[in-house]
Amino acid sequence: MNPQLVLLVISIYFCFLFLISWWTTRKVTGDTFFTGDRNSHWFLVSFGMIGASLSGVTFISVPGEVGNSNFFYFQVVLGYTLGYFTIAKVLLPLYYRLNLVSIYSYLEDRFGFWSYKTGAFFFILSRSLGSSLRLYLVASVLQLILFDALGIPFWVSVLITVGLIWLYTYRGGIKTVVWTDTFQTTFMLASVLITMVLIGRDLELKSLGDYISAISEDERSTIFNWDWKAGTNFFKQFISGAFITIVMTGLDQDMMQKNLTCRTLGDAQKNMFWFTGILVVVNLLFLSLGVMLYLYAETKGIAIPAKSDGLFPLLATDHFTPFAGIVFVLGIVAAAYSSVDSTLTALTTSFCYDFLQIERNYAPERRLVVRKLVHIGFTFLMFLLILAFYWLNDQSVINSVFILAGYTYGPLLGLYSFGLFTRYQVKDVWVPVAALLSPSLTYVITSNSQAWLWGYTFGFEALILNGGLMFLGLYLLRKKSETPSSISGFQKRVGKSST
Repeated sequence: MNPQLVLLVISIYFCFLFLISWWTTRKVTGDTFFTGDRNSHWFLVSFGMIGASLSGVTFISVPGEVGNSNFFYFQVVLGYTLGYFTIAKVLLPLYYRLNLVSIYSYLEDRFGFWSYKTGAFFFILSRSLGSSLRLYLVASVLQLILFDALGIPFWVSVLITVGLIWLYTYRGGIKTVVWTDTFQTTFMLASVLITMVLIGRDLELKSLGDYISAISEDERSTIFNWDWKAGTNFFKQFISGAFITIVMTGLDQDMMQKNLTCRTLGDAQKNMFWFTGILVVVNLLFLSLGVMLYLYAETKGIAIPAKSDGLFPLLATDHFTPFAGIVFVLGIVAAAYSSVDSTLTALTTSFCYDFLQIERNYAPERRLVVRKLVHIGFTFLMFLLILAFYWLNDQSVINSVFILAGYTYGPLLGLYSFGLFTRYQVKDVWVPVAALLSPSLTYVITSNSQAWLWGYTFGFEALILNGGLMFLGLYLLRKKSETPSSISGFQKRVGKSST
């Protein structure tokens, strides 16, 4: 693949992103970074959230994983539908009634200062680690196919990467991200479809029916696993998918901040329902692409890499036509940047509102300066974390960090479920301790589950265990002097606002 051509294509791509950034902020007179003036069109938010929900890791890993676990991941995707319905009907009405900018401010009114800070801290920790790791993996691919050939060291290429994200989001924030994510989602989906068409030509597939037959007749397209001991059992995957969606979308500032830019609650709910349908189809496309990649490699006699993540990049850079290789590069760049740009905006929002209390502690003329400094700070933090992953250069350590990032959503699940489904108040000062103990105990239990639980293997449902332990911890920390029927002032306000 010609590195100069790749560089030219990526440069043109970013010119479009900067053009969108200019267009979305050309008439801005105030600071719309956090809320986007609450004037976003629901269909733009819905479509753009596809790109933000996926990532460069999804773009590479989901197709490759088909060779290891068939279409079992689609069981999780089916569970997503239940989770998104819960978000639309339970969480979004709550957030709109309270007119929230940061969704974690709910925890302060419900439980108190330390619960609030705990929720915000775990979000920042999880998103910082997770998004930096995702961008690191994509940056490594770009380094291999582009920057090494140009003689640019890794740290410089990463600095350019995060710097570009900062440049096109620093002014418009979420207002710009809603539009850039729509643009990038379009490129990501187009990349998948074009790649499938190009592979199909090589495999002599001439009609849509030929594509469907080739994929459905391959044993790797098996969707359901009924072995209850397996981590990929249907019921485990489906229920876990629902809970993963609730915490990683409904309790995630990154994803909810886009929904809260919609004009009304009805628009936000409409966005969520359409987003759900599109996401199911998109994930099915990624899995179908995986089957076609394996069929292509087997037909051409290409050795399958030891790590399944390497299959798509290997074929795109060494075996596909130059055009197909460029399509792959655009797809992975779009998938990576649509995920990270919204994360950077959400981290800035959470820190400004949840820790700095920007509207309470700073005069209007000072807020813009503070917000820009925080935005730069998180950009630099992401840069340092990516370099740390690179210097560690140990896949087992990286996997551990990725798992740790997932563990941090368990305390959020416990906090919100306890707040929504009980009327107890808690001893707020002890909440951070419970939030540290629940993932720690989850790790101990899941690591020993085969010995302790008759061969049972935990999959994604470890998140449910984590949230359940946090819920139990909060129950033990409840204030005994108060009965469940004593309604807090916060709950009274919510009840009044809903009438």
